[in-house]
Amino acid sequence: MPIEGKRVAVVMPAYNAEKTLDKTWREIPKDWVDDVILVDDASTDRTVEVARALPGIHVVTHARNRGYGGNQKTCYATALARGADICIMVHPDHQYDATVLPDLIRPIARGEEDAMFGSRMLGGRPLEGGMPKWKYLANIFLTAVENATFYLYLTEYHSGLRAYSRRYLESVNLEAFSDGFVFDTEIIAAGMWKNMRIREVPIVTRYFDEASQIDFWSSCVYGLSILVVMVRFKARKWGWRDDPIFL
Repeated sequence: MPIEGKRVAVVMPAYNAEKTLDKTWREIPKDWVDDVILVDDASTDRTVEVARALPGIHVVTHARNRGYGGNQKTCYATALARGADICIMVHPDHQYDATVLPDLIRPIARGEEDAMFGSRMLGGRPLEGGMPKWKYLANIFLTAVENATFYLYLTEYHSGLRAYSRRYLESVNLEAFSDGFVFDTEIIAAGMWKNMRIREVPIVTRYFDEASQIDFWSSCVYGLSILVVMVRFKARKWGWRDDPIFL
């Protein structure tokens, strides 16, 4: 691969992804990646069978469903144990364009950033890409709250296409984070507490029937959970309470 001395791993947290996994795998730029890891979270379809038929994928399975955050914990622990210096999460539902991986890898490999996120907002016209209007508006609102909390400016905190350095992943207390969807917010909050550097690159928005999505009410619970994490961050910042996610 072009980045000398850095081992790059793609991790795919999978649940019922048999219909989209092959397309996702084909988009990964193989000359930029040293390791591809899929962690199956007790899928009820043929995800594991499809993954094992694809060349070069290291497959890990959960005997029981551990949730989205629990799946990511296994993804990162496995990647680090296999020597990864940079870990990129790619959802195997083909919702995110994996061809942009070099844009995520370069700044981390050069030591310029500790994490790189793909942003659908920077990519432009997310509604035309199929993002539901209520999700678009909620994304804008929650991103504004998060920017105000962290004194940072990102256009999106909720993308599932992310790259982290080994330094980032080893600096935060992964096991203290939620096993649910709010894991994605907790790992950012913990990174902000540890003064990690984060930047974005634009990505396209792709919504279609086979792409995994959480429903409206689950999204409401997720949104409230994000606000709770913001309160926890401020409480720790102001010295009101200790919190294991910021250890």
